[in-house]
Amino acid sequence: MKFEEEINESYTMAEAIKEAQRCLQCRVPQCKKGCPISNNIPDWIHELKKGNMGNAISIIRAKSNLPAVCGRVCAHEKQCEGNCVLGKKGQPVNIGKLERFVADFDSELSLTHEDMVEKTRGKVAVIGAGPSGITVAGDLSRMGFSVEMFEMEAQCGGVLRYGIPEYRLPKEVVAREIRFIEKMGVVIHRNTHVGVEITVDSLFAQGFDAIYIGTGLSKPKSLEIPIWQNGRCISEGEGAVKIADLKRVRKATHFLRRVELISEGFMKREELPVDDGARVWVIGCGNTAMDASRTSLRIGASQVDVVYHRGIDTMSALRAEYDDAVKEGVRFNWWSAITEIHVDENLDILEIVLETNEPDKALVRQVLPADNVIMAIGAVPETKIVRTTSGLDNDDHNFLITRELPYGMTTRKGVFAGGDVVGRQATVVHAMQDAKQVAMGIAQYVDAVRLMKAINM
Repeated sequence: MKFEEEINESYTMAEAIKEAQRCLQCRVPQCKKGCPISNNIPDWIHELKKGNMGNAISIIRAKSNLPAVCGRVCAHEKQCEGNCVLGKKGQPVNIGKLERFVADFDSELSLTHEDMVEKTRGKVAVIGAGPSGITVAGDLSRMGFSVEMFEMEAQCGGVLRYGIPEYRLPKEVVAREIRFIEKMGVVIHRNTHVGVEITVDSLFAQGFDAIYIGTGLSKPKSLEIPIWQNGRCISEGEGAVKIADLKRVRKATHFLRRVELISEGFMKREELPVDDGARVWVIGCGNTAMDASRTSLRIGASQVDVVYHRGIDTMSALRAEYDDAVKEGVRFNWWSAITEIHVDENLDILEIVLETNEPDKALVRQVLPADNVIMAIGAVPETKIVRTTSGLDNDDHNFLITRELPYGMTTRKGVFAGGDVVGRQATVVHAMQDAKQVAMGIAQYVDAVRLMKAINM
């Protein structure tokens, strides 16, 4: 069962070339400066407008292992397009849509493939097959390393697969990018949970020269909201009910993952506790909150309200995502918080207490009906790998501690980490940016260790 189809249509060839012809080919391209991975945007756009699709995708893939993904979900308005000089007139080149077109065109026609590089430089294990892990695996494979990825889920992609809805990022697009790195020689072990089934030490025992941890933020945060039943607070004292005990309160990442599993036929629709006609409240105002809100409407919610404790100017969601949510009917409650949840005897929600404390205005307190509450307030790393690995330290927030030289190495020799799991959480392309630096650090480390071994033989 599919809940949604991709909402943004791609260019035709004629439309893509016409849009590419708008590029001014600036001598000092600000779009490239605005791209976290310094994609050579004017160069591939120049090839595109001449119809040289193979050259265009080759230039893109020299910097990006996920072009079809980045073309869809990157924060273009804040990065490449936000720096395009034509944007001063309100009409920047639509770089994201052009990148998507080139990547899709190449994939659909199988225009290009990369020659297999001989894997003689070393052996690296990558834990986690999200944007960060995919980038490290792809870059190191190109450098001549033998790379094996270990992914706990049945499907690769991490947040790309289970966190971004189908209408924004079709899962077949993610699968295509995964197949591409497999063709480069990367070996992927799915359904393999490092820290549970195998450990970092056992990977080293298998002969890996270095290990990369790119497991992201897999433990969603929660809120402690007082729960009331029959006029009594039941979330305090002995036998207190916790938020996690409520049937109709879900963390956004769990909710989105379940929707995806239902969409693919692995779960039944009735296993999702958001009924047709439900009144849904979403706490938080990042891109995940936008995804959860719009997905709720798509699966049949009658009304969806976002609750955010500050104003619109401080939301972390992209303005384009917010605008789309508003167009689809999502309502926004600024300077607001849910301060109480009232439940029936089955711990199903009946009402929430919403307090709005807008600056320079009187506090407003409302009791409102509710069927579901979805929390989209961020996440922290899991600690299974740290707990099963000696010498691997994290900070007070469970982020892995790394150093600058070699870039990305943790407190355990030969173990590297990057992206969200070290606290540098941001967008997909920022995770890729950090991962590319770590890949270079891994290459430098393995080369140095192998050289020392050769000298001492």
